Amino acid sequence: MEKGKLIIFSAPSGAGKTTIVHHLLTKIPELSFSISATTRELRGQEQHLRDYYFISKEEFLHRVAKHEFAEFEEVYSGTFYGTLKSEIERIWKTGKHVVFDIDVQGGIRLKKKYGNRALSIFVQPPSMEVLIERLKGRGTDTPEKIKERIAKAGIELATADQFDVILNNNELEVACKEAYQLVTDFIKK
Repeated sequence: MEKGKLIIFSAPSGAGKTTIVHHLLTKIPELSFSISATTRELRGQEQHLRDYYFISKEEFLHRVAKHEFAEFEEVYSGTFYGTLKSEIERIWKTGKHVVFDIDVQGGIRLKKKYGNRALSIFVQPPSMEVLIERLKGRGTDTPEKIKERIAKAGIELATADQFDVILNNNELEVACKEAYQLVTDFIKK
């Protein structure tokens, strides 16, 4: 196999990208999940080294200065997220392709950096109203954080055309099937 590929799923919070990515990981053994680094606190059942590399802001910025990230961003004020280059290499060394569940700006940066080796997929929610209900229904964020996510979602939705594919998530089962086909076709190329 040629050196691994990257499959990037991006969307506003609540659009369903995480659910779709988890579905694909159970169906496509050639994929391995890229664990992002973040400076935010753990939520709910999350675990360090499984869901994220939870690190301090100081360590994150130190790694930025050492050029250890393939991409990074201050997604919310004071909260950084990024993809460590070592994480991509770790997965490629296992002979697998990297799948990302990543914020929109990070997805755009990765696609620009890796070009044709990457497939970028924007998960489009059915509507802003549905997105808001999903965010509220999670029960993991404060009302202030939900407002922040909603404001950011409006900006992110406007970037959909910068991705290779816009995947409409009107019905989760259909979106998962379409995502499966897109990804399996891409990794066979």
